[in-house]
Amino acid sequence: MKQPYFFYADHMDVGYDGKALITSVKIEVQRGEILTLIGPNGAGKSTILKSITRQLKLIGGTVYLDGRDLQQMPGRDLARSQAVLLTERIRPEMMTCADVVGTGRYPYTGTLGLLSAEDHEKVRQSLELVHAADLADRDFGAISDGQRQRVMLARALCQEPELIVLDEPTSFLDIRHKLEFLTILRQMVRERQMAVVMSLHELDLAQKISDRVLCVNGPHVERCGPPEEVFEPEYIRRLYGMERGSYDALFGCMELPAPEGACECFVICGGGSGIPLFRKLQRENIPFAAGILPENDIDYEAARHLATQVLSSPAYEPVSEEMIARALEVLRGCRQVICTLERTGSGNQYQQVLTEEARDRGLLVV
Repeated sequence: MKQPYFFYADHMDVGYDGKALITSVKIEVQRGEILTLIGPNGAGKSTILKSITRQLKLIGGTVYLDGRDLQQMPGRDLARSQAVLLTERIRPEMMTCADVVGTGRYPYTGTLGLLSAEDHEKVRQSLELVHAADLADRDFGAISDGQRQRVMLARALCQEPELIVLDEPTSFLDIRHKLEFLTILRQMVRERQMAVVMSLHELDLAQKISDRVLCVNGPHVERCGPPEEVFEPEYIRRLYGMERGSYDALFGCMELPAPEGACECFVICGGGSGIPLFRKLQRENIPFAAGILPENDIDYEAARHLATQVLSSPAYEPVSEEMIARALEVLRGCRQVICTLERTGSGNQYQQVLTEEARDRGLLVV
């Protein structure tokens, strides 16, 4: 049966020992797309991926790859169509990086697994694609985690797969190597029109690289859609059961909770000038107020998560006298006022009112 999607899971039930832990999973991925699974630890992301790769037997449903029932495909055909990168760190003995990448050619070799000149050329090309050609003769066990992950991606590319399945591929990488790995992956997906299904713990990266995101929580898939629909702060908070802190969808990052208590500091800011100070005050657990901020100001978005109190005004509207009076009242209750603005003008004269009040009271720090 021909499916409208290149990779398609229809009402898939997955679990262990014949007992379904997640039911009616539906996955749809086109060529050239990246689908990322997110969700709390133990939600079942790895169980879904292992079922897709036939490491676990499906309890129910069907998985199709280019219209073919993946469960019925012969092992060699599956190995040519699908490559897998799992979280487990492999420890091959006495193998160079080129040797490891060469194992990706085994589905195309004879019984003895001997590589032809063409196979060796594909190994070389795959290492070049992931910017690891200089590692070819290095001992795989003696390179860094970031280098190792690039070599494993080269191995997957060497299989010439149509689908790559990755389980938390960035878990052991520092920020530089996370970005390098995902940049290369995205480039390969677009250029080779492969489909990718993977899981990620880093929400900021999932939000940036994914074409669609599938949210796993408990016995079923809660939501699936493009990142701009999935990454709603309140939904992410609920998905992960967050009791403290928040998720900022605009910046794509987690935020620790704002300091509690009566405001000790008032921050006059705008245009992003206040964010470094917000974080410093939050680290020092000093309750602070920020304002007056238009609701389309970048400082407003950060202050919503970091400040104890935010004085704001609707975007593109004049700041009301009532809001100015309220801000002055909060300011007078603080022991210090910090202004991060280099200048004020006709568009933010209300900030000048606050600055002058703080100066008159001897509270102002510029």
